[in-house]
Amino acid sequence: MWQVIHSIPLPHLLAFLATGILLNLTPGADVIFASASGISGGPRAGAMAGLGVGLGGVWHVGLAALGLSALVASHPGALIALRWAGAAYLLWLAWQAWGAGPAITGTGATSPGQALWRGFLTNALNPKVVLFFLALLPQFTDPDFGPIWGQVVLLGGLFTLTGTVITVGYGVLAGLAGAALARRMSVLNRVAAGLYAVLALRLVRG
Repeated sequence: MWQVIHSIPLPHLLAFLATGILLNLTPGADVIFASASGISGGPRAGAMAGLGVGLGGVWHVGLAALGLSALVASHPGALIALRWAGAAYLLWLAWQAWGAGPAITGTGATSPGQALWRGFLTNALNPKVVLFFLALLPQFTDPDFGPIWGQVVLLGGLFTLTGTVITVGYGVLAGLAGAALARRMSVLNRVAAGLYAVLALRLVRG
């Protein structure tokens, strides 16, 4: 792991962090659940929902590290095919985000304990998160930087950490601001669509 940390160039790492933060700021199922929990149960429930989502993210990082490592080990050229497949998936996400409505939908959790557990399940059992990790992480990995699994753990861990902080923030803000946050979701969805499209183009261009 230390080899990976020292091998990844700082500009490359900062580019990933910037991308991850921007993507985490845009609304998805995790943000919607945390926000709905904040509206239903108050700031504390919203915060615990965001923490639960983060714990689900840790689960997905482990799956991505194991899956990508095995795939690259057995098929060295698999990253190229995975990048093209990831680009197609990101374009689909862009289309979905562009047409998404502004309202926060779904039922949130009302108690902190329920919010934590449901937040974990919301993320850990969502197959779209697996696809998203497989689409995002390979474009920032490079065999020259060390073991693929180590890069995925490091980058996925950073993405999950920033995502947890941001999602907790959404949950708390929704608990304080209530439904006023929902009126801002349409703008954030358009930002998300643009980010997904840019990432897809980056994947195709290599």
